[in-house]
Amino acid sequence: MGSTALAQDKPFSGITLTIASQNDQFAPVIAALAPKFEAETGATVKVDILDYGSLLTKTTADYIGDTEGYDLVTMDIVWAGEYAENGYSVELSELIERDADEIDVDDIYPNLMMGLGNYEGQQVAFPFAGYANVLAYNKTRLDAAGLEAPTTMEEFVAAAEKLTDPAAGLYGFVANGQKGPASAQDWMQYNSEMGGSIMGEDGMPTLNSDANVESLKVYRDLFRNAAPPGAAGYDWGGREESFRQGVAGMMQTWSVGAPGYYNPEISKVVDDVAITTAPHSGDAAPSYGIGGWGMAINADVSPEEQEAAWAFIKWLTSPEIHKEFNLMGAGSFLRKSEMTDPDLMAKFPFLPVLAETFENGNYDYRPRIPEYPQIQDFLGTAVNSVLVGDADPKEALDAAQAQAEDLF
Repeated sequence: MGSTALAQDKPFSGITLTIASQNDQFAPVIAALAPKFEAETGATVKVDILDYGSLLTKTTADYIGDTEGYDLVTMDIVWAGEYAENGYSVELSELIERDADEIDVDDIYPNLMMGLGNYEGQQVAFPFAGYANVLAYNKTRLDAAGLEAPTTMEEFVAAAEKLTDPAAGLYGFVANGQKGPASAQDWMQYNSEMGGSIMGEDGMPTLNSDANVESLKVYRDLFRNAAPPGAAGYDWGGREESFRQGVAGMMQTWSVGAPGYYNPEISKVVDDVAITTAPHSGDAAPSYGIGGWGMAINADVSPEEQEAAWAFIKWLTSPEIHKEFNLMGAGSFLRKSEMTDPDLMAKFPFLPVLAETFENGNYDYRPRIPEYPQIQDFLGTAVNSVLVGDADPKEALDAAQAQAEDLF
């Protein structure tokens, strides 16, 4: 963006933009950068930082009620279908085409442009926070056990069990088990890696397929044989803390958390951590999960606020500001140029892993259809019931399938 020109005429003086933001690592960084945008453009930016459930509930109520409480909303990748179907946000295609040279679209990974905001040709959000599903592991512990970083799920399971020593308070694996989105989302990535799928080729749910049942058995057994006590109640924060404190030796996770592993203020594994691409089943092609967030403009707000909101999106995702955003710890990568930037590479040695994932990843393994939030709820109940011993995998997924079929 032409920062000098904006600083001279302050085109958005008097406008206040309120952002509803997921409480991921990027949220406080957006808040910290906001005064710089105000200095350049005159627009005040306020950031309302919310947990996942509150973000979805409050913003949906705002959209449905036409209350214009939020100008900008961080949109999870899996909400794209719901946004498109309901017309919640401004369709950005014309704006992107208008400002293509300024944006430098070719520098943005196509998988992120499509996955984090495009649904069936509608650009309902603009990507700003790309997450790669990666394998974080404690290299010191694997070396001591004579293990290499696993590249297949079969190797991953064997390593997780070998690294587990309950008497020493050490475990080989940790993942989300908490009922709801946490367990549903983590299991879905393992399920994809083992050849399972949530939707069939006919566009109908296949939650209780043989492949899905088998992958849930593997997931359950990992919790039984290699996870810390209480992991069936963990969400993202719980499993991240378990890894950072050295309790769990391996964790499949979103790359947004990776900067924290190298931060001695919160991590005990700074000198031990390594990150690589996610494993896959030995007889399945690699399926690297892509997730993250787009920035959506509320379709209800005035044209002037929409233009100011678009200016903020362009500013935040510009090469200069987005680099600063990540140097400040947002963990939210977007551009190809970031993967080879010397300053970013020096601070974040795992960038080549992200580049490989973004180039070759799958952003639809969690189906981004309008029905996804309900399907996620069914799966979150099913997976947790298996982990806590209340149901077997086939029984649990049969129940989830019956509920999902009622949506179609």
